[in-house]
Amino acid sequence: MKRRFVGIVWLCAAGAAAQNLPSRISDNLRAENLKADVAFLASDTLQGRATPSPGLDAAAEYIASQFRKAGLEPVGDDGYFQTATYQLTTPNLEGFEVRVGATKIDPILQQPAATDLTDADVVHAALGEVDKLTVEQVRGKVLILTAEAGFRGMRQLPNPEKLEPALVIVALPNLPRGMGGRPAMREAPATPPKFATLLIGADAVKDAARVSAHIRAPKVEIVKCRNVAGLIRGGDPILKDTYLVVTGHYDHLGVRGTGEGDHIFNGANDDASGTSSVIEIGTALAALGEKPKRSILFLAVFGEESGGYGARYYTGHPIFPLAKTIADVNLEQLGRTDDTEGPRVGAFNLTGFDYTDIASTMAKAGAETGIHVVKHETNSDAFFSRSDNATFADAGVPSTTISVAYVYPDYHAAGDEWPKLDYDNMAKVDVCIGLGLWNMANADRAPEWNRENPKASRYAQKRDEPK
Repeated sequence: MKRRFVGIVWLCAAGAAAQNLPSRISDNLRAENLKADVAFLASDTLQGRATPSPGLDAAAEYIASQFRKAGLEPVGDDGYFQTATYQLTTPNLEGFEVRVGATKIDPILQQPAATDLTDADVVHAALGEVDKLTVEQVRGKVLILTAEAGFRGMRQLPNPEKLEPALVIVALPNLPRGMGGRPAMREAPATPPKFATLLIGADAVKDAARVSAHIRAPKVEIVKCRNVAGLIRGGDPILKDTYLVVTGHYDHLGVRGTGEGDHIFNGANDDASGTSSVIEIGTALAALGEKPKRSILFLAVFGEESGGYGARYYTGHPIFPLAKTIADVNLEQLGRTDDTEGPRVGAFNLTGFDYTDIASTMAKAGAETGIHVVKHETNSDAFFSRSDNATFADAGVPSTTISVAYVYPDYHAAGDEWPKLDYDNMAKVDVCIGLGLWNMANADRAPEWNRENPKASRYAQKRDEPK
């Protein structure tokens, strides 16, 4: 009788702990701490956290210090840091000129390389048909690749190096602002690019038959960038060796433009808000004082804005095997509630809502915390490829990006500053996300791709490949 009574008390205590889990997470996830993180990361002192830059390095040190304070386990090659070495090429725009026939055009120099062409022959192809071309068709010519989607829909440009082009021009229906002449990075050791790559509006080169281009050799140097990684190690004898990854990118666009006005792109919502959420959710879950069944990796990545470098480096050099990685939940733009479609309070979106069963786990957490988990009919699928979750998806790992507002005033503009975020709402959203992550880490069944969804099929096939 006594043993039975003790058992009942234990079960009641366990049940009460589970019922109180949202409030236990909330006790250690506070709006003022989120505000403190974002205010520092998005301060003018860090100069917009361009990749690479001293401001980016300072942000990495700050994130590591917060992981250390939270008691997360350092799992990088240098404490909390996973260090990547790149060859950085900086364009020399002196004398830069490109002409289609006799008409001068104004392209973006995406990949610099010394080029001196006069009335060179042109080969046209669709962006997705590079593999159908032969060396004999392209060698020594200007290769013009036409894309159907805009730049934001592409995670990485193709590399047709084996075709030996003299120059590559990618023709896009639209181009982002402020990207001209930016430095480009290649993982070291790397040989210098053999040809330049330009981006241009599709109409400018639609009927191009001859192209002239004069581009000076770029400056080349070696730089280091760092992902920041902290772990809550799981407690289950078997499941502890499987990993749930929580990502957010800590870089932004740096300083751009000249003349009067504000030229620091602080990136408070995009993505200091996601980075601070990675920090504070990690802190709150570590403070629970218990281990989940699976391990949870909190990973702040660099270089999302310049091509997803940090996430690509991680998936190319994973700290933990990708075959043992059950999901990536990426956090982006969690602070602004002034969505251009109307106020967004007490709710968040998931990209690729129907691609995996991650949304159902988050929806259950939302029901417990009073947060609406939303599928945006237009943007859910369209934005899936526009953040670091897509890099994990390309590696076969079930993934999504969680955000509050897809588009808001000051998106990718200098006005995205820390006082404009709704930190009270952000804290409530983060409690819901934290609960969903904890439940996912404790579930017996790992998240899966929805194999009935044709948009998810290629990711599911990648997941099935032998590792």
